Amino acid sequence: MAEPDSTDRLALIRERLREFARARDWGQFHSPKNLVMALTGEVGELTEHFQWLTEQESRELCGTELDGIREEIADVQIYLLMLSEKLGIDLLQAVEDKIARNEQRYPAERVRGSRRKYSES
Repeated sequence: MAEPDSTDRLALIRERLREFARARDWGQFHSPKNLVMALTGEVGELTEHFQWLTEQESRELCGTELDGIREEIADVQIYLLMLSEKLGIDLLQAVEDKIARNEQRYPAERVRGSRRKYSES
């Protein structure tokens, strides 16, 4: 049997998250506001892993350090999925749309090698 593609996997994960919350009667707490607050907390926890690292150290993560970061990234993704579902936003389509918009805003020939915002170049 073939592995499901990314869209199918995302749908399966969404269903698993719905069932997880349903089984615990947590849906009542999953307002957009609460999900954004939880997401912010998880991004903060992810940030803590990098807070006092040098640029080089942040590129050389391994072992339990990397395992902890992996878990925080998963938490961030879970809350993003839950928020997008709650708001009726197709997350993958939103990402594709944003990439296309950024390609227009930041033409490679105009911004290559620059950290400046599109409105400053």
